[in-house]
Amino acid sequence: MPSLHSPQGAIYFLQILFSLLLAIGFLQSSIDKLVNWRGNLDWLTGHFAKSPLTGIVPILLFVLTLLELSSGILSGIGFVLLLVGHSTTVAFLGAVVSTITVAALFFGQRLAKEYAGAAVLVSYFFLAAGAVYLLSL
Repeated sequence: MPSLHSPQGAIYFLQILFSLLLAIGFLQSSIDKLVNWRGNLDWLTGHFAKSPLTGIVPILLFVLTLLELSSGILSGIGFVLLLVGHSTTVAFLGAVVSTITVAALFFGQRLAKEYAGAAVLVSYFFLAAGAVYLLSL
């Protein structure tokens, strides 16, 4: 492991932390959707009732759950591989899928005219985009 007090060490440290944050966030969110599918579906159905997405909420919830689960699993495995073998490949893929996931969430929030919720997602997008960049180094 490089010294943390060097550019290489700082990058490695941030790669680990970014992967961990993405894993925690997306695994928690996807597991919540799986455990409380009906509650999430009911809430989202009401949330998108006046949007063009109103008729396809169950399909969108399924796709979103798969995206979040993929983001979390890839980031989690990537986190472990960074710790064990310093390999960034899986963590990089997790970060890429995470940016796509956040963009999908942002799209839905904007269509639902939930502007405050969409604004919060911008920070998650920057986290995921920053992870993509750092994991590409």
